[in-house]
Amino acid sequence: MASAQILSADPQHNILLLSRNTKKLKQLSVEAVHQNVDFLSFDLMKPNKKALLEKLEKWSSVDVLINNAGKLLNAPFADLTIENWKDTFAVNVFGVVELIQLCLPFLEKSGNAHVLNISSMGGFQGASKFPGLSAYSTSKAAVANLTECLAEEFKEKNIAVNCLALGAVQTEMLEEAFPGYEAPLSSQQMGEFIAYFSTKGHVVFNGKILPVALSTP
Repeated sequence: MASAQILSADPQHNILLLSRNTKKLKQLSVEAVHQNVDFLSFDLMKPNKKALLEKLEKWSSVDVLINNAGKLLNAPFADLTIENWKDTFAVNVFGVVELIQLCLPFLEKSGNAHVLNISSMGGFQGASKFPGLSAYSTSKAAVANLTECLAEEFKEKNIAVNCLALGAVQTEMLEEAFPGYEAPLSSQQMGEFIAYFSTKGHVVFNGKILPVALSTP
């Protein structure tokens, strides 16, 4: 949400927000100074393809696609069911794949498009891992690898694909999975960086998985 708020301040941007919970999206669309924010109720596990395409067809192209949705499950590996794994991958991997495929014709028309996938330090090779996040971290590692594959495949289409592996950020998802934990960065701080990188990062990066965290590794 923070990234969308920042991007909406520029009247040259037309923004479409997708989420299962549209309450905050509707509020942002109403409050947008330039009335350049639209939204759609969208579940990555059961995507409403027709409704999304109807929204996108109003535009001549899509310049930036930010895949920021995520499902975070904190549970010991021994307690995870196959359904837990399937649900996590349905949102974090297959949802990203399907959304990129749906937007691809519009990204191709841009001539200088950027697909920005949001991953996690949990999925970054060599970074510290935490107990209970095996499904989440594995799915985010898949998103990082997908980024590298698509960057190579989309070169001739003038579509750059990058991935930001985020460290801990104070979001509702984090608070739900780790009650009481205080992350070093606020959602506003990270939102500002994501907004900037989504529109400028592909000028110098393509196919990169970039760690965005205050700690090392």
